[in-house]
Amino acid sequence: MKISIIKPPMPFGWTPVAPPILEYLGALTKQAEPDAELQLIDGSAAPQAPMEAEGDLVGISILTATAVSGYGIADVLRKKGTKVVIGGMHASALPEEAKKHADAVVVGEAESVWPEVLKDARRGSLKPYYYGERLPLTDIPTPLYGQLRGRYRFRAVFTSRGCPYNCTFCSVKQFFGGDIRYRPIDDVVRDVEAIPGSLYLNSDESVWSGKLQRAIDLFSALKGGKKKWLGFGSLGAVESPQGDVLLKAAQESGLITLWVGWDALSDDGLRAYHANGKIGRNREDAIRKIKDHGIDVSLFLMLGGRADTMADFDRTLDTADRLGVSIHPSLVVPYPGTKLYEEYDAVIDKTMGWEYYTGSYAVFDHPLPEMTKDVRERKFYEVSLQLLGLRRLFRHLKDMPFAGFPAAHMVSLMSQLPVRQGMKIAYAKWKASRGPTETTGLN
Repeated sequence: MKISIIKPPMPFGWTPVAPPILEYLGALTKQAEPDAELQLIDGSAAPQAPMEAEGDLVGISILTATAVSGYGIADVLRKKGTKVVIGGMHASALPEEAKKHADAVVVGEAESVWPEVLKDARRGSLKPYYYGERLPLTDIPTPLYGQLRGRYRFRAVFTSRGCPYNCTFCSVKQFFGGDIRYRPIDDVVRDVEAIPGSLYLNSDESVWSGKLQRAIDLFSALKGGKKKWLGFGSLGAVESPQGDVLLKAAQESGLITLWVGWDALSDDGLRAYHANGKIGRNREDAIRKIKDHGIDVSLFLMLGGRADTMADFDRTLDTADRLGVSIHPSLVVPYPGTKLYEEYDAVIDKTMGWEYYTGSYAVFDHPLPEMTKDVRERKFYEVSLQLLGLRRLFRHLKDMPFAGFPAAHMVSLMSQLPVRQGMKIAYAKWKASRGPTETTGLN
């Protein structure tokens, strides 16, 4: 059986991270069907390739931002007579919508149902829906790190699933559950050793959520390896009594950059998102503590929420400079399947399709009259392009902990320059959509 697995193109271009879903779902496919002829297609790296996919079965994994392009790919392939199955977070949130474009939809995690999907496809008897169970994370195959070719700088490994927090903007808990499930440490070490190159990404929601001793044990098992890595982490763990031991073990295991969800600048914003539980008591002190352990920090920040003001946009640059960190902002996106989508439902602009759910468009109304959609979008680009200006990017290199030199400094540029390029593409599209009107004059 010939099988193609597609990740639709991301809205604003290619990134240096090999799509984990392709390499991982490819491994699950080979585990269930060792003789399958397998093709992995990254639409961001090869935009025309998805439309030309061939196979007895094509699997497409979609996020909300890629739903429209994913549905378009599926429609083209089905017209050619190809059987298409769609999965991913967006399809799991809106399975009936996805089914309009697919022969079958996988809802939830794939491990428990993917072998059944492949078996049914071989028989020509696909079911409309397959509902995945949340299984223990044992017997997970090593991703097909060598099969997806391209100019990728990072491969990804995951070590756990689930999130105990209740942030209203996030779909992770709804998708993976509130109880954290862990992979065996030996399996994680095996996968890390299989990753080509000297850099990798830990794609966990947080590299140390849940049992901190388990994280310390994992980092200790990775100590002595030659690979450096990046990951996502919450700040509450850093402020715990085990914080120093945790950070020391993480740094010794190769952690050079931690991406942190800052979420909102104001306390009111954090409370509105129910995100203050994961932040800890003093998040600025936690950032300094991470940097003191030789780990660089990048913050993810949402702007333009209904509890935000214009001052939050203006404070972003000051926060980046004061803390000596890079910041990657986005406009707030109420993704389907989240509590925030339910809260904002009455004020969401339903004329805007999923292609606008990229973090660069205002898709809902704001209670403050000065916070119009156009103003929020304009201020977002103004702040983002200043944060990603070359002078600021290179100045940040001086603020980074020297313990990570030179790997962390190279990674900072390797990760931020594509984001800068993507932001410029997004800004150009935004300006073009407004026609010959006044613009910010940013370059």
